[in-house]
Amino acid sequence: MASKPAFKALGKKSVIRFDHPDPKLLERFTSPFPPAQEALVRLEAFEFTSLCPITGQPDWGTIEIQYRPGRWCVESKSLKLYLMGFRQHGSFHESCVSRICDDLVKLLEPRWIEVIGRFNPRGGIRIEPRVIWPRS
Repeated sequence: MASKPAFKALGKKSVIRFDHPDPKLLERFTSPFPPAQEALVRLEAFEFTSLCPITGQPDWGTIEIQYRPGRWCVESKSLKLYLMGFRQHGSFHESCVSRICDDLVKLLEPRWIEVIGRFNPRGGIRIEPRVIWPRS
């Protein structure tokens, strides 16, 4: 029987800096999918928040992550803690989505990943940045 991974955050009280998205919070576990399977993992964070870097106003949205795992899958609580680091962080929507994708690519080494930010409209405009890796 395989040993269970030792997660730092799962089942423990967490200390989070809401102004600093820290990729060191992200944790992974060995993918349970056999290499021959064409698996797809989809996660949605419905309460994503960041701050406009110009006005300081909060921006709300949903972050959707889909990936085809290679060897690793992301542990969901660690992802939640990482995403909470954006709450008081000033960054444009596009930068948030790009950073999330880059940090997950470094952690997971996926076969393919797509990160979408579906931000609530402000000023009558919905912004929906999308990053796909690797580029086709």
